[in-house]
Parts: sequence; C-alpha cells; structure tokens
Amino acid sequence: MTGIGTSLLFALANLLHPRMLWLMVWPVLVAMLVWGVVAVVLWAQAVIWLAGLLQRWVEYATVVVPWDSTAIAIFTAKVLLLLALVPLIQLTALLILSIWGMPAMVEHVAALRFATLARRRGGSFAGSLANSALALTGLAALGLVTLPLWILPPLWPLIPVAIMAWVNQKVLRYDALAEHATAEEMRAVFAARRGSLYLLGFALALVAYVPVIGFFAPVLVGLSFIHHLLAALKALREAPIEGASVRL
Repeated sequence: MTGIGTSLLFALANLLHPRMLWLMVWPVLVAMLVWGVVAVVLWAQAVIWLAGLLQRWVEYATVVVPWDSTAIAIFTAKVLLLLALVPLIQLTALLILSIWGMPAMVEHVAALRFATLARRRGGSFAGSLANSALALTGLAALGLVTLPLWILPPLWPLIPVAIMAWVNQKVLRYDALAEHATAEEMRAVFAARRGSLYLLGFALALVAYVPVIGFFAPVLVGLSFIHHLLAALKALREAPIEGASVRL
C-alpha cells in the first residue's frame, strides 16, 4: 500500500486530528499576511515592470504587424501576478511547515502507521535548510525561463502548476524521510519514486487553486508525502537483498 491514492486517503484522514487542524491554519495565515503586505506595497511597480517586459516581447514577436499592446500587457501582467500569488502563498506555507510543522507531522504519521520503522536519521536541520534553498533557487530559475510562455493561452494556467509540482516534491521529500532514512536510502527511494512524487506534487499543486479546499493544501501535501515515502522506505527495507529485484 504505497500508492498515491492510498497516501492521499491517509492524509485526508489525518487532517481531522486537532494538531493537524492547527497546522492547517497558522502557516497559511502567516503566508497570506506576508504576501498580502508585499502585494500592497509593490503591486503597482510589479505591474508596470511586468507589463513593460511583456509589451516588449509581444511587439518583438509581432514586429511584422505593428500595434499598441499597452492595455493588453497591463491586463496580462495583473492576471499573471494574481496567478503567481497562489503558488507563492502555498510555497511560503510549505517552507514554514518544513521547519516548524514537518517534525510533528512525521511523528504523527509514524506513530499511526510506521511505529516499528527504525529511525536512522540520515537527514539534518542544515540539510533541510539547504534543500529548501535549492527549491527556492529552482523556483526562481524556472519562473524566469518560462516567463515568455506565460502569455500563451494554452500554457499560462499550466506553467505555475507544473513549477509548483516540482517545488512541492523537492521541498517535502527530504523532510519526510530525514528522521527515518539514511542518506543512501533517501537517494534510492527518491530515484525509484521520481515519477510518482512529481505526480503527487502536480495533483496537490492543483488543489491550491480550489476555493476553501486550497486553504488546507500545504498540510495535505506534507502528510501525503510522509505517508507515501515512509511506505516506500518500509518496502525498500523489506525487499530481499538477494534474488530477483523488487520494485519499490
């Protein structure tokens, strides 16, 4: 029972615990407050900068047919900034959870399903910080590289979700296994579960855009990854050392 569906079901059941309910609320409120202040202070400047960038790109791409793209660029910039706020709030809440919430969430899940799973402590707080920093760097790089594609109607709804799918799995996979797995076990599980981790991250990135339900997405993300990866670690350790290879 190591599949994505099973992990989601266990995560949804865990959301009813009072401690998980509290973790659902305060990181998201803090993230919304932080980005709300940033939006109020920098909104006009951000719209002007992004609109100018988009206008230059559009006019360059349509140089054969001259036209005034100012109004469209401003409207598009506002839409893109609003779309960007959702994953930024979710990511901020995830980073808060990775520092202050994941240890409690791992303890909760381990006590319920994996009480006999040995703790080999291959991760560390410094490793978690470095992993989060790498995820933020990747987020910024992916955002800049894909920025010209955001004005294309078929792509702009999918790009932030695809980026957050990568960030979700990058941020949380390390913290989910840091207490229980060795460094070698973490690498083995991540390699074997690469596709399912991204699919789980993609599905949960979509949840962030669902009204009300999206409010609970950060904790649901964390719990799902913990269930999924601890189950995979358990399967890895139970696989025979010799003989036919066992698929994780």
